[in-house]
Amino acid sequence: MDKRVLFFLGGNLVRLSLLLVAVSTISFILLANSPIDPIDAYFINKAASAEQHALVAAYWGFDKPPLERFLIWAGNILHGDFGTSFIYRAPVLEVIREKFRLTLLLMLTAWMLSGVIGFVLGVLGGMYRGSRLDKVIQGFSLLCVSVPVFWLGLLFLMVFAVKLQWFPLALAAPIGKLHEEVTFAEQIHHLILPALTLSVTGISSITLQTREKMIEVMGTNYMLFAEARGESLWQRVRRHGLRNILMPVVTLQFASFNELFGGAVLAETVFSYPGLGGTVTMAGLRGDLSLLLGIAIFSAVFVFVGNLIANILYGIVDPQLREGRGML
Repeated sequence: MDKRVLFFLGGNLVRLSLLLVAVSTISFILLANSPIDPIDAYFINKAASAEQHALVAAYWGFDKPPLERFLIWAGNILHGDFGTSFIYRAPVLEVIREKFRLTLLLMLTAWMLSGVIGFVLGVLGGMYRGSRLDKVIQGFSLLCVSVPVFWLGLLFLMVFAVKLQWFPLALAAPIGKLHEEVTFAEQIHHLILPALTLSVTGISSITLQTREKMIEVMGTNYMLFAEARGESLWQRVRRHGLRNILMPVVTLQFASFNELFGGAVLAETVFSYPGLGGTVTMAGLRGDLSLLLGIAIFSAVFVFVGNLIANILYGIVDPQLREGRGML
């Protein structure tokens, strides 16, 4: 294997390891100093004696000093054991796998919506630079980047779920139905509103980036030569423009994973969508240390992989950048 490939993989493995250590340590310190008592949260709305408190603390390891608890947890992580969630009474990895399935569906839908809508708007803005359409597109993009996700989600709920009743108010499936009984159409019906809300966060950057690249391509010599040959505007864009702006836009899409993941937590909370967003909120409020740390590690790995893909694509787009970073 090429030395540059080994250096690139080794460097990213070291970065990932340092990132996971930092995320785990900081998250544990914050949770250890949280005012929330996990034992009281365990017995929420239930009367419990001091003896029961002591038994539960001993069972879940809350009676040990924070440093000892962290070392035990870290040692178990190295053996692939992420612990058990005392909220769900299930292994942490099983909880994350089940919840992430819904979050991933939400993120992919929003990711594709923001990419397609942003790309189309950016191409139109670049083609008709300075026109009324271009000004409307720029204004819409600036509006999208300025609106908070939670506020937009509440607005969509009031208009489309409460007023018009086009979409359900919350959850990922109809109330009272088992998971096996929920149809694909019902899942999509519950997914549209939160996915549309989440996609707005990424439309702005894709639109503005695509517009700038399209304006740059429209002024190149080969586009002027194509115009001189009698090709129409749409022919020039279709034959020469799209291929030259597509890769930078795709690269930007992968680089937006961290923003999309953070926005998904807010969107799921607003819509009571049973993904990782609601789970991490509940874990924080109930002091479920194992589950919260597991989600923190999983989130860090997910975002790191998205940024890694973006870096690789950057190297493909710009060979000089690839050589400078020692990439493939």
